[in-house]
Amino acid sequence: MNDFFQTCLGGGCSVQASRGLRVLIASATALAGASSFAAQHAWAADAPLVLERSIKIPDIPLGPYSDHSSLDLPGGRLFVTPQAAKAVAVLDLKDGRVLKMLPDIGNPHGSFYSSSLKRLFVTDGATGDLKVFSGDDYSLIKTIPLAKGADWLIYDPRSQFIYVNNGGEDAGMDHSLISIVDPTRMEKVADIAIATPGLEASAIDSDKELLYVNLVDEAAVGVVDLSKRKAIAKWKLPAGHRNEAIALDTMHARLYVACRDSPMQGSIIVLDSTSGRPVVTLPIGGLADGIFVDHKRQRIYASVGVGHVETYTIEANDVYRRQAAVDTAVLAKTSLYSGELDRVFVSVPHLTTEAQIMVFKPAP
Repeated sequence: MNDFFQTCLGGGCSVQASRGLRVLIASATALAGASSFAAQHAWAADAPLVLERSIKIPDIPLGPYSDHSSLDLPGGRLFVTPQAAKAVAVLDLKDGRVLKMLPDIGNPHGSFYSSSLKRLFVTDGATGDLKVFSGDDYSLIKTIPLAKGADWLIYDPRSQFIYVNNGGEDAGMDHSLISIVDPTRMEKVADIAIATPGLEASAIDSDKELLYVNLVDEAAVGVVDLSKRKAIAKWKLPAGHRNEAIALDTMHARLYVACRDSPMQGSIIVLDSTSGRPVVTLPIGGLADGIFVDHKRQRIYASVGVGHVETYTIEANDVYRRQAAVDTAVLAKTSLYSGELDRVFVSVPHLTTEAQIMVFKPAP
């Protein structure tokens, strides 16, 4: 696999040159063939997820990435981030149509919709800010300045704050930031400095007022005390892993950390969430960027960029059983699981197929 493609798979490039894009598409097609061949050996009649439908997003330019999504549960809307379009697509989940494209977002990454405030918050990594849109007419209400590289965000229902990753080497800084934003006032209220070049996904334990964040350049998980607004621990992972996604299972006191080990292979590292002790390492496909816990069925879902969703069942005494992989598409690495809707939404970029959201229903 050529260096250009490996760099892009790691998330470190923007596809601009037509020659580079042709190379990427050719490499992705080869990856799709290899992934499909491997997946043939994993299929079973009792697949844990069933494709219910696909919602097409037309007129998205060619590009390999689509980042994180969010839901408006009362309004039945899904907000997705086809990055090649430099926009957020608003999808109607009832009839599967595109309601609106919110343009002029340089590099959309994370989003959060407040149904009580009727506001959509979107990070823009290019301009280094958090954009706030009206949930009624989609107008831009306010832009909240942050540092460049604004990326992942997460909402804490206890504090009612949004925590946004930004800064770091993307902003020419020697540290990263988790900025605390008040969605009601639409203002940044504080920054939590993290001594690391970059941050990836995080998870919050609201009861303990702790935030767990992936320190991707250190193969570690940082622990942040939200009441004190400072980092209090760093938990090193076993060597050889690049941790991208993370999910918290408070019922079992476990953190599930999805890692990229190579372009084709990855791992879920299970940590004790009280101590950071590694419990077990579970194999998955490469280029993971989404992981969620289905508490109803006691399952872990992980979306991986080699083109499928991985599922593990959670059993007693830290036993995890791998289920059949379910095909998606090349670089469909981000996803969202909604326990309320009982669906898995997988975001597919316009690369080897039209941009779309694949909607899976868990079975049984």
